[in-house]
Amino acid sequence: MMAAKSLLDQLPAVRGSYEPFAALAATTWFRVGGPAEVLFTPADAKDLAKFMNEKPTNIPVTIVGLASNLLVRDGGIPGVTIKLARAFNTIEVHGTTVMCGGSAVDASVAISARDHGVAGLEFLTGIPGTIGGAIRMNAGAYGREIKDVLISATAVNDSGIVQELTREDLGFSYRHCAANANWIFIGAELKGITGNPGEITKRIREIRAERDEAQPVQSRTGGSTFANPPEAKAWELIDRAGCRGLTRGGAMISEKHCNFLINTGNATASDIEGLGDEARRRVRDITGIPLNWEIRRIGIAATDETAPLHRMRGAA
Repeated sequence: MMAAKSLLDQLPAVRGSYEPFAALAATTWFRVGGPAEVLFTPADAKDLAKFMNEKPTNIPVTIVGLASNLLVRDGGIPGVTIKLARAFNTIEVHGTTVMCGGSAVDASVAISARDHGVAGLEFLTGIPGTIGGAIRMNAGAYGREIKDVLISATAVNDSGIVQELTREDLGFSYRHCAANANWIFIGAELKGITGNPGEITKRIREIRAERDEAQPVQSRTGGSTFANPPEAKAWELIDRAGCRGLTRGGAMISEKHCNFLINTGNATASDIEGLGDEARRRVRDITGIPLNWEIRRIGIAATDETAPLHRMRGAA
């Protein structure tokens, strides 16, 4: 445990918690991946800001949310991994405005809005993740994106300064936010419209039914794997390249929806990432169209001797 102790000794005092070599696989939707060298769960926004302000600048920081659209590599995540918890999952509705924390689950935001007669946020039930993650990637589903409903966002920057950002400040484009990659989104203000709770419930049920019918939602998956290229659909390109049902180790390209990778039971992160890259190669060779990862891939391969997983084994 010497490596973890050395890193912990460099970190500022916090009111939240530090956990060395924290297992992450069970918390990711893929159910794969190595540990976080140190997992930090801040007590609240002030605690997070203090940590970001006082931590050594040479220590890498990674933020994770619900881990629904995330692949943690087998060697784990060096440095400090931050996971926002209860203090950041609040949801309040004021008129047609919804105030929510960065770790509020997208579907829960839609349901809370429905309970207060606020429409326009139903599409969030089709996005598996948190509001912070939705802002980071301008997540969207069923014809709408987070940029369409966002009024403002609150973020903590890498110097620990809390910033209020407008939609224009964030530079949204398709599945992209131009905000600094080191900023941590801790809250958002969303705008809906007055609606009938019964009609909103009907639309939410329709979205859920459509998602259940079209996507392998009961499998160990990470959501949509690749962003749709201009004027094309990723799943159609993957299917055209003959990749439906393609496997590598314990990973498989879904036969139900080709833009989903699945852990069939014993996959490694390397299996999943390698299969995705193989699909990208085949699509490029056959169609000439590049596919860009929509799933966020973080951490280090297990073969890297600097990975937390190896340090953990060496200290055991």
